Order: sequence, then C-alpha cells, then structure tokens
Amino acid sequence: MVHESGALDATLAAAAGDDPVLMAELRAAFADSLGRQIDLLGRARCDGNWNVAASRLKGLAASFHAAALIELADEAIAAAPGEPTVLRKLTAFMRDFSAGRS
Repeated sequence: MVHESGALDATLAAAAGDDPVLMAELRAAFADSLGRQIDLLGRARCDGNWNVAASRLKGLAASFHAAALIELADEAIAAAPGEPTVLRKLTAFMRDFSAGRS
C-alpha cells in the first residue's frame, strides 16, 4: 500500500534543509514514533488505551503533515480496539515509509 507522501517529505526536507544526516535522523524519529503507536494500538484491549494511541498517532501525523496517516488515524479512532484491518493498514504504511515509498 503506497501512500501519497508529498507533504510528509516536504515537511522533513524543510526541517532538514540540505543536511542528509538530519533528514535520516528525522525519518528515523518519525518511524520510531509511528512504530511505538502502532505497537500500542496492537496491544490495546480497551477503548481508552486504543483511543489514546490512535489520538497520539493522529498528532504525530499532523505534526509531519502526513495526510494519509491522518486518515488512517481517524479510521483507528472510529474503530473498535484491536481492529485488524486498521492495524494491517497502519503496518503497511510504516513498511512503505521505512522502505522510502511513503
């Protein structure tokens, strides 16, 4: 699942400027935060924990102007805890981002 990433890439580029090391660090920090929130969603067994993780995910996405991830976070917020389709979509987004396709 490849997502449109123009705004996300532009946000990272604006923050890193011409520094490829900083760009790599920002991408790694984003991926780490993304992975933590997806892990928390995967372990959530109640509405409260699920909603907190989904809201944090949405905040992360908004901070980096990642529109596709905002949509996925909204989908998670509306879903029941542990919804497997939401978790699969988020995992695919993370995999694509880590592979440089997002």
